[in-house]
Amino acid sequence: MTLVKEYRVVLPCSVEEYQVGQLFSVAEASKNETGGGEGIEVLKNEPYEKDGEKGQYTHKIYHLKSKVPAFVRMLAPESCLVFHEKAWNAYPYCRTIVTNEFMKDNFLIKIETWHKPDVGTQENVHKLDKAQWEKVTVVMIDIANNAEVETADYKPNEDPSNFKSVKTGRGPLGPNWKKELVSQTDCPKMCAYKLVTVKFKWWGLQNRVENFIHVQEKRIFTNFHRQLFCWIDKWVDLSMDDIRRMEAATQKELEALRRQGEVRGTSAAEK
Repeated sequence: MTLVKEYRVVLPCSVEEYQVGQLFSVAEASKNETGGGEGIEVLKNEPYEKDGEKGQYTHKIYHLKSKVPAFVRMLAPESCLVFHEKAWNAYPYCRTIVTNEFMKDNFLIKIETWHKPDVGTQENVHKLDKAQWEKVTVVMIDIANNAEVETADYKPNEDPSNFKSVKTGRGPLGPNWKKELVSQTDCPKMCAYKLVTVKFKWWGLQNRVENFIHVQEKRIFTNFHRQLFCWIDKWVDLSMDDIRRMEAATQKELEALRRQGEVRGTSAAEK
């Protein structure tokens, strides 16, 4: 049985602001994860329109040899450590599918995200049927709770509990910031509802790997949104045209980074 969880990430910004902030932060974070033959290769980044839905389509390849668990690296050929990510960003709804050519139908990560102007209080925003929804585990992520951050991942300049935005006046985020956000009228609020489905069919490893992937997804969501908030002064004034120009430049930079230097970014910490 595939393992499904819904991660809810609350942020002190509006749904409209987040669209720019997310794209800016994806580009920046991609550079931090690329180097030494590993990292992210962007194949396509273009508008799409299909069945009445339109947005931006991206196809990326993730070269992740050092970022998968050691027990998988011991058993799998190197081709198993390359993943394809296809994403359809029809904001405020986004859908991302991650596959692996070696494992074919035996491997899938699907991330479906709705961005809503609330503090994570809506139930079943993805409109699953009752039987499906009852099997989903809801995980709340608090970007200001340093206890949720791996020691190796902690960076003082990416700590929302210390950061105060010069341009917006938001932050630092105290222990009760989400409760305070509900009553504040001068600060926007939103929640990213991320429904994550993980399928890994490999006899003897399925449960271990599916749980590992969910641990890593929570880790990525936590670190990414901490960065996004602490980078707000860098992106809050940008337009979508600015973002598209930045993405084009980042695509070229990632190719150069991947071919040189040392492996960088999040390692595959096992628990």
